[in-house]
Amino acid sequence: MKSINKNILSVFFGSFVLLGFSQEIIKDEVKTSEITEIKLTGNRIKADGVSAVVGDFIILDSEVNRRKAQIKAAGGNLGDITDCELFGSVLEEKLYAHQAIQDSIVINELQIRSQIDQQMQGILGEFDGSMTKLLDFYKKDSEEALREEIYEINKNQSLASQMRDKVISEVEITPEEVRQFFNELKSSENGLPTFGTELQISNIVVIPEITEESKNATIEKLKGFKKDVEDNGASFTTKVLFFTEDTGSKATGGLYTLNRKRPRMVKEFRDVAFSLQEGQISDPFKSIFGYHIILLEKIRGQEYDVRHILIRPEITPDAIEAAQKKINDIRVKILEGSVTFTEAAKEFSDEKETKNEGGRMINPITQDFNFELTKMEPDVYAQVQDLKDNEVSPVIQDGDRENPIKFKLMMVTDRINDHEADFAKDYLKIKKLALQDKHFDAITKWQKETIESTFVKINGEYRDCEFTGNWLKNR
Repeated sequence: MKSINKNILSVFFGSFVLLGFSQEIIKDEVKTSEITEIKLTGNRIKADGVSAVVGDFIILDSEVNRRKAQIKAAGGNLGDITDCELFGSVLEEKLYAHQAIQDSIVINELQIRSQIDQQMQGILGEFDGSMTKLLDFYKKDSEEALREEIYEINKNQSLASQMRDKVISEVEITPEEVRQFFNELKSSENGLPTFGTELQISNIVVIPEITEESKNATIEKLKGFKKDVEDNGASFTTKVLFFTEDTGSKATGGLYTLNRKRPRMVKEFRDVAFSLQEGQISDPFKSIFGYHIILLEKIRGQEYDVRHILIRPEITPDAIEAAQKKINDIRVKILEGSVTFTEAAKEFSDEKETKNEGGRMINPITQDFNFELTKMEPDVYAQVQDLKDNEVSPVIQDGDRENPIKFKLMMVTDRINDHEADFAKDYLKIKKLALQDKHFDAITKWQKETIESTFVKINGEYRDCEFTGNWLKNR
């Protein structure tokens, strides 16, 4: 089997819920085949034996079956992945995590713990909401013990992910290497890849204006929240749960952890957060998402634990009606021929990202103007699937995190049918494939070198697996 199965890696590093048993350091003099019990987060649990040791980590015999159940619970697809392939990916994960510890990679403990509530709910759903069944499956005596277990696994996976990112972070590729990669594909047995049908899409966006009255009412509401907390001892977290419009942080009481060295959140948010003292609540301030107040809970070196409340000003019916009239008038002008779609986008569109490009939408993944039909976002696909080339869509009401209501016109401006890869036309896609290939080579080399310098022992039936990596060096 390949040392790195890309499908398996996407499951391990992309799934939201992954659980197993956390690991303790195993002394070299301990015979792993005789281990029947492991000390873990203050409890003692019975283990069914040890399949492998990788550095500071042990892997239990039951790990593969647990992983199968957990991947399915997370919505993953195992396909035809064998037990040996799955076990190999577990070995790789532990190798990354072990080396991350050696390299002193730091994790964000608060952020990791903040995921646990949502993970618990997702896992409970696989057990018909029964905590008893869940605890029995994971052989835990209490919910608290299971939560600590989830934390340990989240932590180890975070370490593994960061270590993998570190391995490939300095890998770059030159245009000549891209050309060489393309020529190698061209002369290979399988030949050049085929790229699916692609569309170029343009849009015109009109966003309802927010009145000064609505803005002022929002600011006064946030001032009232601040005053109630400061003067009356009200709970900031409770106000988050009742009033915030930031659905992403509502479940955690508006909690975010910011790091001065690793930008997160928009600049306005960071600037205010980093200006506060512990326990201080900011005045209301504006970002592209609406109006906020921030409570700074804790400063830990470069990290700031903050809670915030987000409120968006109310959009009045008159503003919505005016926006609808504007977009309808634009559509009429385009259909009459008095203005082109591109000209209308530059003159009338409220979407800054596409306005100056004449409405042309940029693919966030490839950073070009082409959208592969089979990989298009479902909402965008639904809006353009029935459009003929250069046909103006009906008015579409849409919304996003920044603008809950907006109106759009869309047009398919170009269509590229299925085709064999062309170096000039598909350069960015070919470059991405070439870089992925180079990442794969870098990881393979790193794994080979790291396995050689790390204590690894594999027991039982998995010694019969065929690994590309030298996992059985002590056979």
